Amino acid sequence: MTSRRTRLRLIDRLRSEGIKNEAVLAAMLEIPRHIFMGEALASRAYENTALPIGYGQTISQPYIVARMTEALLSGGLLNTVLEIGTGSGYQAAILARLVKSVYTVERITALLIEAKSRFQELGLDNVKVQNSNGYDGWKDQAPFDGIIATAAPFEVPKVLLEQLADGGRLVIPVGDQYRQVLKLIIRQGDQFKEEQLEMVSFVPMLHGGR
Repeated sequence: MTSRRTRLRLIDRLRSEGIKNEAVLAAMLEIPRHIFMGEALASRAYENTALPIGYGQTISQPYIVARMTEALLSGGLLNTVLEIGTGSGYQAAILARLVKSVYTVERITALLIEAKSRFQELGLDNVKVQNSNGYDGWKDQAPFDGIIATAAPFEVPKVLLEQLADGGRLVIPVGDQYRQVLKLIIRQGDQFKEEQLEMVSFVPMLHGGR
């Protein structure tokens, strides 16, 4: 279940599906995905599939984690990244191996507590967490070199664009429950260059918490 061979098989699969950034692949090899889910599903941790983590949420498919992280880093190394939707903490843990500081917000308190414990277990002291609404971003720590969202709003929240540094990159799924597009948005002064990456399926970005 947790053998290096099993993890390497997943990395080979990601390469075959087009992931080219070796730093991203190395981080995904290093971070143990099985600790980010319940014991009942841990045996499936290195399958290339999304899995439930409770509270109506999922841990993203490894390919999608790699794809979004690669897109976020495609303009070069980043210092500060904001993640919208901590969930299990897996995406933030991958980012923590690749950028100087990760700020992650989660509206569901129980998930955030579990994720924070995993960050401590892995010694990821460059991850800061906040129990708050993704639509608010994290104003006190803005602007960010990169923002990544693991839940889909119907349209890109204006506040996230405002909290993006000049030259910063936002990777976000946008759409309704039937059709979502993964977008890369790059801030250029007061303008925003947008690129559509591929069709995806994420849980919706919601207001409020639990």
